[in-house]
Amino acid sequence: MAAKKVGKQAGVKGSFALLWGEQELPSRGPKPSLTAGRIAEAAIGIADREGLDAVSLARVAKEFGVTAMALYRYVPGKAELLDLMVDLAIGPPVPVAHISGGWRPQLTEWARQCLATYRRHPWILTATGIRRQIMGPHQLGWLDAALAALAGTGLSAARQHDTFLLLVGHIRNIAQQYVDHDEAANEEWAHLTAEVLERHQERFPALTAAVAAGAFAPQGGDPLDFGLERILDGVAALIP
Repeated sequence: MAAKKVGKQAGVKGSFALLWGEQELPSRGPKPSLTAGRIAEAAIGIADREGLDAVSLARVAKEFGVTAMALYRYVPGKAELLDLMVDLAIGPPVPVAHISGGWRPQLTEWARQCLATYRRHPWILTATGIRRQIMGPHQLGWLDAALAALAGTGLSAARQHDTFLLLVGHIRNIAQQYVDHDEAANEEWAHLTAEVLERHQERFPALTAAVAAGAFAPQGGDPLDFGLERILDGVAALIP
């Protein structure tokens, strides 16, 4: 148990060093031909094309024509590589402080840009769900931008952070819906569900009425909007 804890602590320290550019390369031996950033960028390309399961140190090594062992000089292991991949893929936050109208339009644009990042790199959902993520400078930049938008609202620091968590949770949920979307499967589900309800409508009167009224019909518009507006309505109600 103690050895496992030490190993986990070493991994956390390794991630922090990579994310903040503080890793030490060996002073002896040949001059480094790669960097941790180049390795992570190659891994991001693999994940974008083939999914996160395709990413391994051996697979990334093939991109550079070297052995997997050669990468350990720059990246301690896959967990640390994932942390670096996520931070690089997320990138710096899009500036929103210049948007007029205050905190609400600023957070609205922040949320849209955040969702766009998840859609460009859908594997981030899995990578950040595997374990507690070590946050790098880009991820902290996104958090900082959200808190900056809320700084003048009068909300407590804890409520500002709660707002950030609510927004991220909603954004991740919408991003997952995009990942899971299958039009053919959706149509089949709707057809089969309609048949079942037609035979058993007396058991589910509220659901049957909702379906008949178009509750499950395509609504159009951005799926992010409804939940985002309700979250921001709730935040507005808390502002003194």
